[in-house]
Amino acid sequence: MRLDGWLLALCLARAAMMAMFMTYAAVLPVLLSAWDMSATMAGSISTGFQAGYAVSLVFFSALADRIGARRVFVWSSWLTAASGLLFAVLARSYVSGLVLYTIVAVANGGTYTTAIMLLADRYPPARRGAAVGWLIASSSLGYALSLVLSGAALAWGGYPAAFFASACGPVVGALIVAVALRNTPNLVHARRPESRFGSAVLKNPRAMRLVAGYTFHSWELLGMWAWVPAFLAAAFVVSGSGSVRAVELSAYVSASFHVMGLVASSSMGGLSDRLGRRAVLVGLAASSTACSFAFGWLIGWPMALLFAVGAVYAFTALGDSPVLSTAFTEAVPPAYLGAGLALRSLLGFGAGAVAPLAFGAVLDATNPAGVTPTAWGWAFVTLGLGGLGATWAALGLARDPAPRAAEARPVLR
Repeated sequence: MRLDGWLLALCLARAAMMAMFMTYAAVLPVLLSAWDMSATMAGSISTGFQAGYAVSLVFFSALADRIGARRVFVWSSWLTAASGLLFAVLARSYVSGLVLYTIVAVANGGTYTTAIMLLADRYPPARRGAAVGWLIASSSLGYALSLVLSGAALAWGGYPAAFFASACGPVVGALIVAVALRNTPNLVHARRPESRFGSAVLKNPRAMRLVAGYTFHSWELLGMWAWVPAFLAAAFVVSGSGSVRAVELSAYVSASFHVMGLVASSSMGGLSDRLGRRAVLVGLAASSTACSFAFGWLIGWPMALLFAVGAVYAFTALGDSPVLSTAFTEAVPPAYLGAGLALRSLLGFGAGAVAPLAFGAVLDATNPAGVTPTAWGWAFVTLGLGGLGATWAALGLARDPAPRAAEARPVLR
């Protein structure tokens, strides 16, 4: 599927608004000393971010069912721009960083599931996997942009410059949204009198298995995203690089991993349109699990090997995201899609909020205090447990979803 003008604009806006997402992870090795943090404290900021994002997704997703996805998407875009600038100006300690980075996450939550809802309204199932894949790919582009901007600005002006450079992205994104969606209708789907959330989602076996798969997937993926830059920085230090240079290099390599995620998202959604959702989900989940169990033990090995495994890890860990989202839009009636995505977001990003904290706790427990960690294997194993769960969930999916009954016509608001 080729990108049409509307989808291209939406994807560019989403990429720009994600420019804050990896800023903290990119400069984390510097912040550990600048903010006097242990690994557990550092993980708590990522946990606060993911928890805030989860709560925000629940609220905005449910709200979109009531007032329309387009309206919520636009509002959240402007909130994201404002909160990003606030973080850039005021985050200068552990406490301020924790509070303000969580606010950034809360503001941004209305730009994810609402975008999926906009795509579900616009594209038929035969093309939807590819469309959602491009959306997720744009997020990966935003993560890569965040890491590149942070790495370059860090070398020039320290972590405050990295924060400010990344905060410019959401401002650009909000401006694109204001222009690109000005003629997009704001649809609200009417609910059938006999239909309820319980029957549409909670008692829907396929939907709930997809929720379980997404929850396990989020544990692995979000934990990886939070800690891979710091792991790569430690690997560069072990290989002989200076500490600041190691942080800069790790940001660039992490950005390349997100480019691999971009390739995965833009291709795997379309592949699932042709091969089926289940087959693609099983292959990707099993592969990412193997990478989680192996990646952390590679510190001290040749960097070329670490880069190669990391690229496969990034591809497989993110590649199932558009497939999970597309399958969910097909399994849940449109009138309850926002509420269903709210439940999925609460569990998925809730798990993603705990994963960095669990990773940091294991890292603290397996390394001496006060030195750069060199033992990372067991911490990455905790992420692999999520991969195992995602594989189990995918294996249990029916091969072909049952056709869904026609829904009431949406209302334009």
